[in-house]
Amino acid sequence: MATVSAFGKGNLVRQFVIGVAALFLGLSTLPSAAQQARPVSIVALGDSLTAGYGLGPAEAFPVKLQAALRAKGHAVTVENAGVSGDTSSGGLDRLDWAVGEGVDAVIVELGANDALRGIDPAVTRRNIDQIVTRLKARGITVLLSGMVAPPNMGSTFGAAFNPIFPDLAVRHGVLFDPFFLDGVAGDAGLNLGDGMHPNARGVDVIVRRILPKVEELIAQVRSRRGG
Repeated sequence: MATVSAFGKGNLVRQFVIGVAALFLGLSTLPSAAQQARPVSIVALGDSLTAGYGLGPAEAFPVKLQAALRAKGHAVTVENAGVSGDTSSGGLDRLDWAVGEGVDAVIVELGANDALRGIDPAVTRRNIDQIVTRLKARGITVLLSGMVAPPNMGSTFGAAFNPIFPDLAVRHGVLFDPFFLDGVAGDAGLNLGDGMHPNARGVDVIVRRILPKVEELIAQVRSRRGG
């Protein structure tokens, strides 16, 4: 029978220990790797601007945003949680079922109907504040998209309404998109006949403009997973 010298036994023990350590090290990296590989789940929480009012199913903002992100190599899903006519109060009321378990990030697009209806800006501020607070408490990364009051609401209303979104973005330390309709509002060629809702071309403009911010959103989710 072959024998193993003391030196040989020492080598075998060391190799065994190294092998076990490598195995555990490999196992410890599996959850992180799996987390990083899992597609980022984004919910677009909003009103008719998110829902795709007057557009075909493939023309709504969340659908086009998802396609644009995937074209750039991002593994993502973008769920449409837009409800036409919704105010910030409505968004707050349905928050828990509109943003289910397993969601990584939310684009908050609310406030247009608050402004059009002349709702007290203090109410809008309180609602958006609560929405962002509750999402962050769930560990969900947030991109807050701002809205601007229509000029016909008057300067006093605008002075109270317009700072809501930048103020809350700073307060909560979340990503901020200053104006969802930037580059689209007021352009007849980019809106439906009502002059308020973007047409398919208008949605394309919104998607191109907001895309870098959404990529930052995805990067924050990936960073959190990697941590």
